[in-house]
Amino acid sequence: MATEPVFSNALPDLVVVSGTASGLGTNIARLLTESGVRTIGVDLAPAPDSLASELYSHVRGDVTEEATWAGIADIITRENPGTLGLVTSAAMLNVGTILDFDKAAMERTMSVNFIGTALAFRAMLPLMTARGGGPIVAVASIDATFAEQQLAVYAASKGAVRQLTRTVAMDHARQGIRANVLSPGPMLAGLFERHMKSASDPDRFLAARANRQPAGRILDPAEVARAGLFLLSDASTALNGAEIIADGGLTTSFDFRTGSEGASV
Repeated sequence: MATEPVFSNALPDLVVVSGTASGLGTNIARLLTESGVRTIGVDLAPAPDSLASELYSHVRGDVTEEATWAGIADIITRENPGTLGLVTSAAMLNVGTILDFDKAAMERTMSVNFIGTALAFRAMLPLMTARGGGPIVAVASIDATFAEQQLAVYAASKGAVRQLTRTVAMDHARQGIRANVLSPGPMLAGLFERHMKSASDPDRFLAARANRQPAGRILDPAEVARAGLFLLSDASTALNGAEIIADGGLTTSFDFRTGSEGASV
């Protein structure tokens, strides 16, 4: 008698997602609620209409402020979910070389991208370990590893997020924490679009960047969001301190050839 195959990809009862007002954060929160997961979003901006759901609630607050995370911890304590997850997607990107950034601008980028992630970890880890652990997905970037022109400060901040997460994974593994890194490449979402709009010819910028992709297109953030849900699910329990590079193969090769170079492909 054939045995029916079983594949489990159960998600936590409640997931906190930062940066839900736009881009990847919006897509992750929407996928979570569509999957029946109670979701708390946090962002300075209001929640988009697309997240309207009985399962979604929005906290308007600055991820760099401890008070924001204390308020979220209070909500979780009141609701008392059985299992808990965290996605840190809030980020900012300003375009320019290091000469274009004064000290205040550097500090603001590091504060949102790195300190905001670290404060989320500090607030959520005790709540998660009290429940026997849980999954953390920290959104970094391919720029955490690979240099990209005019994004020096952003790349440095995402490198810090990457190493913070990997070390937290080791520090708290025996408490049941799984902390993994999701590093997207270009997506048709807020940060990439901001970089594109800073170009002298945005249409040419988009066409050139799409042509560099092995599939010839820029990823939709919903595709990357599905990789985030995999890391939240129990299908990924073998992964801890790992990094999923969700870039459509962009960084797999040092020189993807399209044929326009005159090369044989």
